[in-house]
Amino acid sequence: MEKEQYFEDYVLNEARVTLGRTITETDIVFHAGHSGDFFPHHVDKEWCKTQPFGAPIAHGTMTFAIGIGLTATQINPRAFTYGYERLRFPNPVYAGDTITTTVTIGALEEDPKRPAYGRVIEVCETKNHDGKTVMYCEHILLAERRNA
Repeated sequence: MEKEQYFEDYVLNEARVTLGRTITETDIVFHAGHSGDFFPHHVDKEWCKTQPFGAPIAHGTMTFAIGIGLTATQINPRAFTYGYERLRFPNPVYAGDTITTTVTIGALEEDPKRPAYGRVIEVCETKNHDGKTVMYCEHILLAERRNA
């Protein structure tokens, strides 16, 4: 869906919640293959039984990719991604967990390098079905100013 928004159209603290996505063992195995990360934390059930988390957990990079991918429901031709900051994974994701991401406009800032744009800081918080935060990051958008 296209939603044209200039920098001035963003509203501080406005939030949206994505649809849910259930993580499967297949997701974890495919991500191991794509990334080359076959660490036992993700693919060795017996080893994981000896660890505090007790079972294989999703890769952080997979949690990020899917958690952020869930937010990709709007196309704004007036803005583009500048990057992500403050990425954290405070709780593990297991096969069978259903995750959703809440995107909140956390800050609206000047961009000293690009006066024709403003920075929109989207706080992205991905939670599992129990309400535990499994990923937190800040997505920086550069949004075109209306009268640039």
